[in-house]
Amino acid sequence: MEPITRQQALQVHRRARLRWEPSTGMHVLQCPGVVIELNGSAGWVLELLDGQRSVAVVIERLRQRFPHVRGLEQDVLGFLQLARVRAWVE
Repeated sequence: MEPITRQQALQVHRRARLRWEPSTGMHVLQCPGVVIELNGSAGWVLELLDGQRSVAVVIERLRQRFPHVRGLEQDVLGFLQLARVRAWVE
Protein backbone atom coordinates (compact mmCIF):
# COMPACT_ATOMS: atom_id res chain seq x y z
CA MET A 1 0.00 0.00 0.00
CA GLU A 2 1.36 3.40 -1.00
CA PRO A 3 1.98 5.97 1.75
CA ILE A 4 -0.57 8.72 2.36
CA THR A 5 0.49 11.96 0.67
CA ARG A 6 -0.32 15.60 1.43
CA GLN A 7 -2.07 15.94 -1.94
CA GLN A 8 -4.65 13.22 -1.34
CA ALA A 9 -8.23 14.03 -0.44
CA LEU A 10 -9.55 11.35 1.88
CA GLN A 11 -12.91 10.72 3.47
CA VAL A 12 -14.34 8.48 6.15
CA HIS A 13 -14.96 5.11 4.54
CA ARG A 14 -18.39 4.88 2.92
CA ARG A 15 -19.27 1.89 5.15
CA ALA A 16 -18.38 3.83 8.31
CA ARG A 17 -20.09 6.66 10.14
CA LEU A 18 -18.34 9.21 12.33
CA ARG A 19 -20.44 10.79 15.06
CA TRP A 20 -20.07 12.73 18.28
CA GLU A 21 -21.23 10.86 21.37
CA PRO A 22 -22.37 13.48 23.93
CA SER A 23 -22.69 10.96 26.76
CA THR A 24 -18.97 10.13 26.59
CA GLY A 25 -17.71 13.42 25.14
CA MET A 26 -15.88 11.70 22.29
CA HIS A 27 -16.16 10.81 18.65
CA VAL A 28 -17.06 7.26 17.72
CA LEU A 29 -16.63 5.56 14.39
CA GLN A 30 -19.32 3.05 13.56
CA CYS A 31 -18.09 0.37 11.19
CA PRO A 32 -19.90 -2.82 10.22
CA GLY A 33 -19.99 -4.96 13.35
CA VAL A 34 -17.94 -2.63 15.56
CA VAL A 35 -17.98 0.77 17.23
CA ILE A 36 -14.59 2.41 17.80
CA GLU A 37 -14.19 5.07 20.49
CA LEU A 38 -11.69 7.61 19.16
CA ASN A 39 -9.38 9.79 21.18
CA GLY A 40 -9.74 13.54 20.67
CA SER A 41 -7.06 13.95 18.04
CA ALA A 42 -8.30 11.04 15.92
CA GLY A 43 -11.82 12.47 15.98
CA TRP A 44 -10.56 15.93 15.01
CA VAL A 45 -8.66 14.51 12.04
CA LEU A 46 -11.53 12.35 10.79
CA GLU A 47 -14.12 15.12 11.10
CA LEU A 48 -12.05 17.21 8.66
CA LEU A 49 -11.99 14.50 5.98
CA ASP A 50 -14.66 15.26 3.41
CA GLY A 51 -13.20 13.81 0.22
CA GLN A 52 -12.55 17.35 -1.06
CA ARG A 53 -9.91 18.78 1.31
CA SER A 54 -6.38 17.60 0.78
CA VAL A 55 -4.41 16.12 3.63
CA ALA A 56 -2.28 19.30 3.50
CA VAL A 57 -5.38 21.43 4.19
CA VAL A 58 -6.39 19.12 7.05
CA ILE A 59 -2.91 19.45 8.56
CA GLU A 60 -3.02 23.24 8.21
CA ARG A 61 -6.42 23.45 9.90
CA LEU A 62 -5.12 21.34 12.78
CA ARG A 63 -2.00 23.55 13.01
CA GLN A 64 -4.25 26.58 13.37
CA ARG A 65 -6.22 24.83 16.12
CA PHE A 66 -3.14 23.46 17.90
CA PRO A 67 -0.22 25.80 17.05
CA HIS A 68 2.17 24.46 19.72
CA VAL A 69 1.97 20.76 18.85
CA ARG A 70 5.27 19.45 17.55
CA GLY A 71 5.38 16.72 14.91
CA LEU A 72 1.76 17.30 13.95
CA GLU A 73 2.24 16.56 10.25
CA GLN A 74 4.02 13.26 10.89
CA ASP A 75 1.40 12.26 13.47
CA VAL A 76 -1.49 13.01 11.09
CA LEU A 77 0.13 11.17 8.19
CA GLY A 78 0.88 8.18 10.42
CA PHE A 79 -2.66 8.09 11.80
CA LEU A 80 -4.18 8.34 8.31
CA GLN A 81 -1.98 5.50 7.07
CA LEU A 82 -3.19 3.31 9.95
CA ALA A 83 -6.79 4.43 9.40
CA ARG A 84 -6.58 3.43 5.75
CA VAL A 85 -5.14 0.01 6.61
CA ARG A 86 -8.05 -0.50 9.03
CA ALA A 87 -10.53 0.68 6.33
CA TRP A 88 -11.65 3.69 8.38
CA VAL A 89 -10.82 6.05 5.50
CA GLU A 90 -10.64 5.86 1.73
